[in-house]
Amino acid sequence: MRKVELNMAEEFKYKVIKKLVETNGNKNSAALKLGCTRRTVNRMIQGYHKEGKAFFQHGNKGRTPVNAIDETIKHEILTLYDNKYHDANFTHFAELLENQEDIKVSKSFIREFFLKKGILSPMATRELKKRLKQQLELEKKRVKSKKEQVRIQEQIVSLEDSHPRRPRCAYFGEMIQMDASVFKWFGNTEAYLHLAVDDSTGSIVGAYFDPQETLKGYYNVFHQILTTYGIPYGFYTDKRTVFEYKRKGSSKIEKDTFTQFGYACKQLGVDIKTTSVPEAKGRVERMFGTLKSRLPIELRLAGVTTLEQANEFLTTYIEKFNAKFALPINHTKSVFEKQPTQEKINLTLAIITQRKIDSGHSIKFNNTYFKPVKEDGSPIYYRKGTSCLVVKAFDGNLFAAINDSVFALDEIPEHECISKNFDLPEPVKKPRKRYIPPMSHPWRANEFLKHVSAQVHREIPDGITYEDLWYTEANYS
Repeated sequence: MRKVELNMAEEFKYKVIKKLVETNGNKNSAALKLGCTRRTVNRMIQGYHKEGKAFFQHGNKGRTPVNAIDETIKHEILTLYDNKYHDANFTHFAELLENQEDIKVSKSFIREFFLKKGILSPMATRELKKRLKQQLELEKKRVKSKKEQVRIQEQIVSLEDSHPRRPRCAYFGEMIQMDASVFKWFGNTEAYLHLAVDDSTGSIVGAYFDPQETLKGYYNVFHQILTTYGIPYGFYTDKRTVFEYKRKGSSKIEKDTFTQFGYACKQLGVDIKTTSVPEAKGRVERMFGTLKSRLPIELRLAGVTTLEQANEFLTTYIEKFNAKFALPINHTKSVFEKQPTQEKINLTLAIITQRKIDSGHSIKFNNTYFKPVKEDGSPIYYRKGTSCLVVKAFDGNLFAAINDSVFALDEIPEHECISKNFDLPEPVKKPRKRYIPPMSHPWRANEFLKHVSAQVHREIPDGITYEDLWYTEANYS
């Protein structure tokens, strides 16, 4: 006679009916205990007399459901996860199966199926990891094979803490959390993903890959924000030197910035707050966790192998990512100001360095000599030692700001292209007209120096130069 196994509810019904039959008890009382009618109790009594304990077992027990997934497909899913999508979380894996492999299964099936196999999602919660670890440890004690014990031991995972959450900001553009994270996003080379996330909606508003965490990377992110959305109210960043520089001996400097990025924000009226606690900007920290489980797979499937390809891929991927995960943007609650003109953005996101005119009426910058020229292309001469600001605009064009006048910079070649003694003279060409920014440009020398001076108790102390306070082109790349 086969052994009959009942679940808890079935076992309770069986015991109540068995006791009722053996003691010839009250059927109304049994009906109240079971939450059914007297007629149902009579039916259970008849079934008990005919089949005994087996009557209370569900009729479909042991049968394969008609909607059950075939074992061949289950094996294929396991193989795909092990060999191709091993670093995907379960929700993303279900999407990839449908889009890439034409296998449509629910994420709940993936979760339950993989849990039975002892496989955890990269995004599993702390409680789930703890529960699975306890199950694996019990299973390890039951098995006798050393091979199985080793296999189970490899599946036991350690606990991890997650970043604490906090309420979102009320308005779109009120706080942009910004940071960079190093990871092997594609290939075997590590790269830094510079990321900006809106705290209110969770939208990625800017992203850029670079070999290092640099001002160039953050400027590109800022450029995406300005051209797509407009001017945000403020940034929330970590206390890296890209954003904040504190001069020794000053007690109030930490609230202001001495960086190129800070000066660009100053011109646009964007506030910057910094923190040394990663949990304080948990929105962008958690976003990195999500992207690390999804983006490398997408980049690999797209065949991305270079930084240029990766940055081009981001332009379409971020739009799809926001459509799936970000909250809808309520434009009536947006605090983004109107987008600046492309010219203003190009001149604002600039690298500013201090130089002096040498004895050859030229400026040395990046080991190359340049001469300042007017709008008509004619050179301009200043005496040796004249201070100037060399400005590299976002598009790479170079300018020189001298006494609130702006000039373009032409490179002086090391050698003449033609010889006056051995080559035929070329026809004289009219100097081409050069673009010169208007006087409303954001880095006029006087305004720039006033801003720097105002940061240090309204006066630069003796012995401190502007080069001590500002980063040069070497920090840009």
